[in-house]
Amino acid sequence: MHSSRTRLVTVLVALSAALVVSSCGSSGSGGSGSGGGNGNPSNGATAGASAGTGASPGAGASRSASGAPKPSAPASTIPASPAWVPSSTSLADVCRTKLPTQALDTLTLIAKGGPYPYRSDGIVFENRESRLPRERTGYYHEYTVVTPGSDDRGTRRIVTGTAGEQYWTADHYASFQEIDARC
Repeated sequence: MHSSRTRLVTVLVALSAALVVSSCGSSGSGGSGSGGGNGNPSNGATAGASAGTGASPGAGASRSASGAPKPSAPASTIPASPAWVPSSTSLADVCRTKLPTQALDTLTLIAKGGPYPYRSDGIVFENRESRLPRERTGYYHEYTVVTPGSDDRGTRRIVTGTAGEQYWTADHYASFQEIDARC
């Protein structure tokens, strides 16, 4: 029992170290390692597999004075675009390039901080129907996506979260898709 606990702790320490290395490596260049595009560090599977066989966790990892594994240097081939991780697996996602051109225009305005075509753009989206992940009041903000031929704001919106996530709705909040900026 004691050795399986030690092995579990070793695996957890190795995975934690790999995550720290991955997030530290991505902070300067906006990327996340080459973990297959799923946000997981590529050496996480190596650490878990080697811990079960008694080998040292992590490829090229050495041990510190405390016996904990030292993380390897981050990969030098970090992609330039930021890693996209869905905020909720219950929401479908949509590629940014598949959005209407007016939605792309709205995303550009959001990135610039305005000016927006409607005075209600940027107001707090309250998420009353809880179709987006639950967050504190003030976390989400909504922006109008111009609808050609409409005399009013229309039904299309982009909702953003404080952490940077972006959601598209074409049906006035009845459904949402999370925007994937990688494609």
